[in-house]
Amino acid sequence: MGTRDQLVDSARALLWERGYVGTSPKAIQQRAGAGQGSMYHHFAGKKDLALAAVRRSAEELLAAADAQLSTPGTAVERITAYLRREREVLKGCPIGRLSQDPDIVADPELRTPVDETLTRVRARLAEVLDEGRAAGELPAGLDTAALATTIVAVLQGGYVLARAANSPEPFDQAVSGVLALLAAH
Repeated sequence: MGTRDQLVDSARALLWERGYVGTSPKAIQQRAGAGQGSMYHHFAGKKDLALAAVRRSAEELLAAADAQLSTPGTAVERITAYLRREREVLKGCPIGRLSQDPDIVADPELRTPVDETLTRVRARLAEVLDEGRAAGELPAGLDTAALATTIVAVLQGGYVLARAANSPEPFDQAVSGVLALLAAH
């Protein structure tokens, strides 16, 4: 792995752990084992590096979601597998946490990939739900866009509840609750 990738991976981890303000260029450099000159050789500054880190986190999250939602099975089975997949619940979602960071949200350039990622996850879930509706697995009148948004909101809220309780139990309960609602359809 090259220095640029090490810097991006270090920034990703620190943004996830500490947020934008708590992620200093020096901390990124130390974690990456790179010098200041290397950082500024690859990036114009902290914001440029943070943007690369957010984009990489977004790419990985989208790839994982798409892989899970593209597996064989019914729509409900695929969504269940997506919701039940292993996650670092107590760390929160690497993208969702950024939506709670005031410095990320205040900067349109940093906020855009966060919003685009969550929008794409909702759209992908809606596609799977549309497939389930077309196959007769789900009711014809189901608002799949609204249900997809609910699923993402439950996931993100589950992370928040789990972190507040310092236990994955509230996350698991939130996932079980939304799956029970989905099964009721």
